[in-house]
Amino acid sequence: MAAYAIAHLRNPDPHPDVIDYLRRIQATLDPYLGRFLVHGGAVEVREGTLPGDVVVIEFPGIEQARAWYESAAYQEILPLRTDHIESTAVLVEGVGPDHSAARLGETLGEVAE
Repeated sequence: MAAYAIAHLRNPDPHPDVIDYLRRIQATLDPYLGRFLVHGGAVEVREGTLPGDVVVIEFPGIEQARAWYESAAYQEILPLRTDHIESTAVLVEGVGPDHSAARLGETLGEVAE
């Protein structure tokens, strides 16, 4: 099941270190089959606030996402971004093709009763 690395970059800054990070990140993703799905595109906020940029990287599974984030190669470049951009980053598992929110609601409703 696919997994995702999602980052909210609140104050994106084209600092030279961030540019170096951008130049180097793909090489850290390739061994784990990571690929960008969203990388700072236009954001339409419909609820709440979300200043800054959003990044979404897809991996084949949570194991690959975790291994990428914890890899020596990524940890080496990570401070190039985090020293200059305030951010939140999470790893999250996706859902399978048979996922049903209605079925989940029924299951949760049974537990709550």
